[in-house]
Amino acid sequence: MPVGVILAFLAYASFSAADALIKATGSAMSVFEIAFFTTSFSIIPAMLTKRGERWRDLYKLQHPWLVHLRCAAAISSTACVMYAFTHIPFAEVYAIGFLTPVVVTLLGVVLLKEYVAAHRWLLLIISFLGVVLVIRPGVRELHLGHLAIFCSVFLGALTTIILRHIAPRERRVSLVGLQVIYSGLFNGVLMLPFFVLPSLEQLAIFVCIGLMGGTGGLLLIGATKRSPASLVAPVQYSQLIWAIVFGAAFFGEYPDYVAVIGLVIVIAAGLANVMTEKLKIVWKPRVFFWRTGL
Repeated sequence: MPVGVILAFLAYASFSAADALIKATGSAMSVFEIAFFTTSFSIIPAMLTKRGERWRDLYKLQHPWLVHLRCAAAISSTACVMYAFTHIPFAEVYAIGFLTPVVVTLLGVVLLKEYVAAHRWLLLIISFLGVVLVIRPGVRELHLGHLAIFCSVFLGALTTIILRHIAPRERRVSLVGLQVIYSGLFNGVLMLPFFVLPSLEQLAIFVCIGLMGGTGGLLLIGATKRSPASLVAPVQYSQLIWAIVFGAAFFGEYPDYVAVIGLVIVIAAGLANVMTEKLKIVWKPRVFFWRTGL
């Protein structure tokens, strides 16, 4: 197996473990406080590597309004994802989250005038039908967590579309650094009215979440350097497997046979879709600032 693929599996396993820890924090704290601590700690692995760019060039932007809009969308998407993880089953969050490529494709056609082949439209529709089998609206009760992850899907797609447009002309240090700064300010202010002093155990969990998220990002970057995107991108669907494993092992969440069929459909259609993807930047379902298509 290529080294890049192995690194990708480790990256998505790391992301999934971090997501499981987020779910384990429950609703004892606001999503803004969880996001503040975890995102702050997730920058640590990045600070240990050099990119050849200067931090003082952070605000030298070619598309300032789009960069700021991307940060706002990504931060809001993160808050929605964290709320969903702490309120609805693990596998359902991932299943709905994998609708993001559908919205990315729609926005790409409308805003960027991208061409999408007919077979990819068919695969995206099949993915959507798979998600419908998982959540079964009208048959099962839907919660605010479902609405939150649907909002995250749209915000995450908007983040990716903006990135496709600005990435070739903006510094990486700006795309990463500004989002971390804004995330700290945004979540730091909004967490104050509901602030709960973390215990040492909770603080240790936040450190683990941040380090896993940051390390996962570095592993994914290493994977894309060593193997083509056509091999790395499909590995993202391994998160659905981790969702079922972690959900059953730690949270007592067991999808029924209809949901399992839906998950299989999502995985199969998603794999076929990413294998035919021609774009250089593809969506990857992640939570932290690494999880925005970088």
